[in-house]
Amino acid sequence: MAPVGEVDDGIGERLADAVEAALPGWVERSVRLRLIEWAGSADPEVLRRAGEAGARAASEVGGELRRLVGADVDQQWTNPLSILRRAVRYATVVLHDAGVPPIVREAFDEHHFPDDDYGLVPLAFADIDPALHDLGLAWGAAKAMAHLHRHRPSTPGPGA
Repeated sequence: MAPVGEVDDGIGERLADAVEAALPGWVERSVRLRLIEWAGSADPEVLRRAGEAGARAASEVGGELRRLVGADVDQQWTNPLSILRRAVRYATVVLHDAGVPPIVREAFDEHHFPDDDYGLVPLAFADIDPALHDLGLAWGAAKAMAHLHRHRPSTPGPGA
């Protein structure tokens, strides 16, 4: 059985490409949003650092996502959204370094996303970029199909 990354015309590769393209803008938008909420404006130097952090996020998180979607379906250690959520650390570092205080978050968020001081963690692919929504769903369906084909119990044919 082929890895999920090879199922359905390379959906894993397309998802990784789209994530890498979307992350730099998401990191910068996230930093800008929190800066404006905190200070009323966004310092250009902090936004420059956010752009650099976004490029690192694309490379590092994108690379980890590529390793995941390229792995055999039975060897995948997590899911793409869990990897994508790790990108929050790039915006968080920029905001911390800029002196932005953490926000007050719900107990659920504090428990499940303890490193997300600014409430930025994406809960869905579309939170990073709406274009990721359909790709994320397609990847999940391709993985489910690959798993089903591999692990579905065989049933005897008629008359067996």
